[in-house]
Amino acid sequence: MNNTLVTIDDLIKKVSIYDNNPEDLELINEAYLYASKKHFGQKRISGEDYIQHPLNVALILTDISSDRATICAALLHDTIEDSTGTKEEIGRLFGDDVALLVDGVTKINRLHFASTTEQIAANQRKILVGLSEDPRVIIIKLADRLHNMRTIDVMSNEKQKRKSRENLEILTPVAHRLGIYKIKSELEDLSLRYLKPDVYFDILEKLNNKRAELDESVGKMITEVSDLLDKHSIKHEIKGRTKSVYSIYKKLAKGRSFNDIYDILALRVLVDTKQECYLALGLIHSKYKPVPKRFKDFIAMPKTNMYQSLHTTVFGIDGKLYEIQIRTYDMNEIAEYGIASHWSYKENSDGREALKDDMEQKLQIFRSIIELNETADTPQEFINNVKHDVLINNSIYVYTPKGDVLELPNGSTPVDFAYKVHSEVGNYMVSAIVNDNIVPLEYKLKTGDIIKVNTSKNSKGPNKGWLKFVKTSQAKNKIKAFYSKLEKDDNRQKGIEELENEVKKRGLSLSDTLSSKNIDIVLNELGLKDIEELYVGIGSSKYNVGNVLKIIVKEEEPKVKVQDKINRNVAKPVISKNDILVEGISEIKVNISSCCKPVPGDNIIGYITRGSGITVHRTTCKNIIDIDERLINVKWNSNSDIKKYQSDILIHTNSNDKLLEIITKATTNNIIIDSVSTVNKSDTKVYSMTVLVENKDILDKFMNDLKNFDFVQSVERKVG
Repeated sequence: MNNTLVTIDDLIKKVSIYDNNPEDLELINEAYLYASKKHFGQKRISGEDYIQHPLNVALILTDISSDRATICAALLHDTIEDSTGTKEEIGRLFGDDVALLVDGVTKINRLHFASTTEQIAANQRKILVGLSEDPRVIIIKLADRLHNMRTIDVMSNEKQKRKSRENLEILTPVAHRLGIYKIKSELEDLSLRYLKPDVYFDILEKLNNKRAELDESVGKMITEVSDLLDKHSIKHEIKGRTKSVYSIYKKLAKGRSFNDIYDILALRVLVDTKQECYLALGLIHSKYKPVPKRFKDFIAMPKTNMYQSLHTTVFGIDGKLYEIQIRTYDMNEIAEYGIASHWSYKENSDGREALKDDMEQKLQIFRSIIELNETADTPQEFINNVKHDVLINNSIYVYTPKGDVLELPNGSTPVDFAYKVHSEVGNYMVSAIVNDNIVPLEYKLKTGDIIKVNTSKNSKGPNKGWLKFVKTSQAKNKIKAFYSKLEKDDNRQKGIEELENEVKKRGLSLSDTLSSKNIDIVLNELGLKDIEELYVGIGSSKYNVGNVLKIIVKEEEPKVKVQDKINRNVAKPVISKNDILVEGISEIKVNISSCCKPVPGDNIIGYITRGSGITVHRTTCKNIIDIDERLINVKWNSNSDIKKYQSDILIHTNSNDKLLEIITKATTNNIIIDSVSTVNKSDTKVYSMTVLVENKDILDKFMNDLKNFDFVQSVERKVG
């Protein structure tokens, strides 16, 4: 536990190293005074004054030269959640920039993880999407968690382990992708310490036992390499280092022994220019034999988090292996602090604008997270996509023909590459060339591959079969979206033709029958937003063209004879305990039709039977299309008790038997399956399913969820 007390003077002194603007320092001091007042009398579990926590968080951020808004937000980050502070008050006193950051951290800190997978995933989703709005929220959250981990000794063992798992699963991968290794490394080590203390202290003991030997060897190697560079007039700085405990643990977990981890000994060489990096590398290789396949050039091929460095492993002093990193001082800033290195205060410049520019060019992680959030249907699907596509360490790096580098998940194909470049490239690709050789589209790409995608305007679009082998969620979603739009366009054209042909068939005028006024009446009756939705509905058989025209005719020549006979002078509303209210009648036998099975939320109409009361149909039911008499207005009773109603749907799938997955989906959507029958066709399997639902919204969501299964081709509701 860290018992060192921090003062505002300590913080101001650290900030002054990179930002000595009096206005900035004064604002930081004001933020401290505000936070100190709001947290007055509050204590941490350890017993120390609560203000020590935000002071320590702010101090951690000075190590990465955070701007004044971030430092102020760090001091204030708990004032909304744990005191009487408000976003509006903070905005008025310290500016909207600071208020937005504090609000972002507050939203994250208010989330509590539950024990079920779905709830955990939902919260992780909120965290990640929240972080993507402004990267500085991530940095504050990381610093907040780092200080909490430094002082987590006072917490229960269960909470220590839970926080540690959360760090390793969510926060440290984000820190890695942002390149903030300084915070990432300490968070990883602390998390391992509390998650697997036996393993952590065993590695630490072995390192300490070899410390003297390691330090002596590294010292000798530094001297020799330094003399070599001095001899060739290369100005430099060399630092010795050992691997972190967590990085050693990861290698041990792969089956390697402690004595075989040859890059425990490591040197970092800092020089002024990129050219000197390569000169230094050549000199080192001329004296020390390099280990084959251990050289990596991240200067020519930077990582997507902007990391640049030369990595090599050589046989050094006493036959020991040394991992040597060579980079410029600027590259080292990015390597240590990632995006945060661009927040160093510069005179007459705005840190946030500089950050925004860098984000636009470099930070693909945030755009990826937002895109995955928009296309995922459930929290669980989203978090799986993020872990798979974004928070991955097992990436490959491939080239475009122009030499641009793209990062993809391991196992990606040329199709994934094409959609990474642009959705149109993916939609119209016809073949792929990898390293000058034509390859199948399901070919697994490897780091270093150069990919050329051939496209054709005559292509009919992506093949549905690609869904079986593409790796990225982006490619899967784009392929599905293409076919969804194609089907929608076909149905739209079909709907236009069906509607116009039916109007002509009845000898009616197209312009009069389908006037803007009449179309508005139809849209209002069916609850549609525009005429495009109407056309698509007709083309997909969701709406019967006869019923659509009937709505127009009914509006022009209302047929209410039967209704008038029942009660011509109804002036007050009817009060009834029935599920459905009949206009003009207080109590009457009402039946739900078995042909179209309406549920609450459907547009409905009543049919007066002979001796059996009123049967309620959906307005689109084919059995009442040509009926003009004996119809009566009915509506759902919003005051009746909630109950479940039957509805029939057809699920068209491929030839695989996936009924169990469909039933599993039903159990998560407040749906009860009443019966299922199978209709076999030559190339598809169709399930006819009767379900019990409370209303149309729940039914629609269930049908949309089913459509997102790869094996489901379409889902439709029986119209009658």
